[in-house]
Amino acid sequence: MIRLTFGLFAATALVAGCAHMSQPEPDGPMATANLKATKGNSANGYVVFQQKGDKVLVSGTVSGLKANAEHGFHVHEKGDCSAPDGMSTGGHFNPGGKPHGHAGERHVGDMANLKADEHGNATVSYTSDLMKVGSGENDIVGRGLIVHANPDDYKTQPTGNAGGRIACAVITKAP
Repeated sequence: MIRLTFGLFAATALVAGCAHMSQPEPDGPMATANLKATKGNSANGYVVFQQKGDKVLVSGTVSGLKANAEHGFHVHEKGDCSAPDGMSTGGHFNPGGKPHGHAGERHVGDMANLKADEHGNATVSYTSDLMKVGSGENDIVGRGLIVHANPDDYKTQPTGNAGGRIACAVITKAP
């Protein structure tokens, strides 16, 4: 009976330890963005930015997009969604004065295009090696987050030719 009890205790401890390992604690500060449609559009969603060491994990969902299409997705200078067309967010967030692009030397606000499925939904899963959450020159807290009507071509300077702004959010630090 003692062996069975000890074995059961050890197995329970092992399972509890493994469960804890599969759900790691956050590495650093987090920020969130609650995307709302701009005038005449239906895109909306929720995005989380989490500092993970020297990188930021960007994850979330966006819906109300054009089905089977790509949409530009950028951090903009100002956390101001007061304009009906989202233009109050200013240009892309670019504290280092870098060129627009997707790889190599690029500005902080550049992110991968959203890819909508046949229902107009997109899942965001992107890691940035440039942005920061809550500190430094590349801090995105208090900035704008924009979903564009068209895909970013990653070439046209300084915006990527991504078209109108169909959703806007202010990136806020999570408690």
